[in-house]
Amino acid sequence: MPQRLPSAAARGVRFRVLRPLPRSSSPGPRPGAESVVGDLTDSTVVREALVGIDAVFLIWPLLDSAPAHDLVAELVTAAPRVVYLSTTVMDDEAARQSDPIVQVHADMEALLHDAGLRPVVLRSDTLASNTRGWASQLRTGDVVSGPDAARTAVVDERDVAEAAVAVLLAHRDQLDQDLYVLTGPEILSRADQVAHLGAALGRRLRFQALPADLARSRMLADGRPGPLVEALIAASVRRQESHCTTDHVERLTGRPAGTFARRATDQAAEFS
Repeated sequence: MPQRLPSAAARGVRFRVLRPLPRSSSPGPRPGAESVVGDLTDSTVVREALVGIDAVFLIWPLLDSAPAHDLVAELVTAAPRVVYLSTTVMDDEAARQSDPIVQVHADMEALLHDAGLRPVVLRSDTLASNTRGWASQLRTGDVVSGPDAARTAVVDERDVAEAAVAVLLAHRDQLDQDLYVLTGPEILSRADQVAHLGAALGRRLRFQALPADLARSRMLADGRPGPLVEALIAASVRRQESHCTTDHVERLTGRPAGTFARRATDQAAEFS
């Protein structure tokens, strides 16, 4: 198995993490990282986090881009290089995107460009880490149920992270473009992903697709916020199957994107 690239900390790079206000489920501080705790929509917190920073990796976690205007204003003032994590589902020719999740990414890309920040955009395919949402079901049975989704080139989130680090540490003139499309090497359905997890766990697992109404009611019963549930349902119903795979992970990291099967094996303990 190829060795993964060393982390930013291992390369001697100082970095800072803007962390949300602590909750019981929040991860702790990251080793080697400075931390600023607060809300991404709080200009004062963002201003503090940007002091002395020359490059920013931005993930926008909300379904509304309106609160990002103040954040972007702080980025313009601080003038770091910006790397934004977006989605491969984007249709650059469409007036409106397929669902609220893709729409907010389109809005954020436009907001960053219109502000003159010249971001490097990493459009990521479906992250393999999304399967962590199945962990509770797999601890109690061999069936994963939920809304189905179009097949796509699921990408290992570690590959996305390493690609982001490569872009953040590169000089602007070392990059041959401002937009990269990060995918895994194969097109997978949710049933395919469940089968790979089963192979990694030594279990015969199967995926059970739920109708949208039933999936909605179950997610709401689990305590997920209503707007998020509606966005996830819209994504499952409206997104089209993708046949796109690229070599952009390899171009940025120097090694091919990993398979979902390898990721499932590496992370099997999460589902035990």
